[in-house]
Amino acid sequence: MAARLEIERYVRWLQDVRRFQPSTVFRRLSVVVGFYRVCVIDDILPHSPADYVRRPTVPPESPTLGLGHLQFEALITTARLSANPNDFALIAMLGLLGLRIFEACGANISDLGEEHGHRVLRVRGKGGKVVLIPLPPAVARAVDHAVDGRLDGPVLRNTLGTRMDRHAATRRLKHLAASAGIRMPRMHPHMLRHTFVTTMPYAGVSLRDVQIAARHADPRTTMRYDRARKNLDRHPNYILAAYMASGT
Repeated sequence: MAARLEIERYVRWLQDVRRFQPSTVFRRLSVVVGFYRVCVIDDILPHSPADYVRRPTVPPESPTLGLGHLQFEALITTARLSANPNDFALIAMLGLLGLRIFEACGANISDLGEEHGHRVLRVRGKGGKVVLIPLPPAVARAVDHAVDGRLDGPVLRNTLGTRMDRHAATRRLKHLAASAGIRMPRMHPHMLRHTFVTTMPYAGVSLRDVQIAARHADPRTTMRYDRARKNLDRHPNYILAAYMASGT
């Protein structure tokens, strides 16, 4: 059994050597805490050495930068006008479907289909969980253009005609951002998933629906992305007062 000091050293290694974000360290420590908790419940251990290990403070907002509304529009327009059909499909899958980069790059033509009259993409997410993601018409057109009549293989391809990986996707994203005049400190694919989540509340989507669309297991994760939650224009007091207007 590990001692509390050893677990604290593990946390320090994650922070100082691996330089993980506090949220990542928090999740990894939670696995250790959960493991020892089960050991205590099953009478394998008399007590948990992780009980009093200090957890890192997770900031209330995600530190990841996202694109503004106009920047996102410029990126979409640039990708749509690109001579490479994979560009528009990549931006659409990341920014309009909110896919993680490994989900987008791992998508195959065989994963495309229909469900109750909707074009859908079968996505293999975290933990191997399979979900059906509906494709809005613009995204469906982008995907069809990238597929270009092929019957099998990956949806997204690199310049060599093989499956696009996260490195090729990052290079394409940086090229498109530069072409669109977007200047960001560090462009990477997760910024588009971040933009997907942060833009939804401004579009009027409820936090619960944002959580479902982003496939967050914990609503607190979604809350960290909600940049507009402090906007008083959205305060629920106004909604309730308007609903009860006949009595007031």
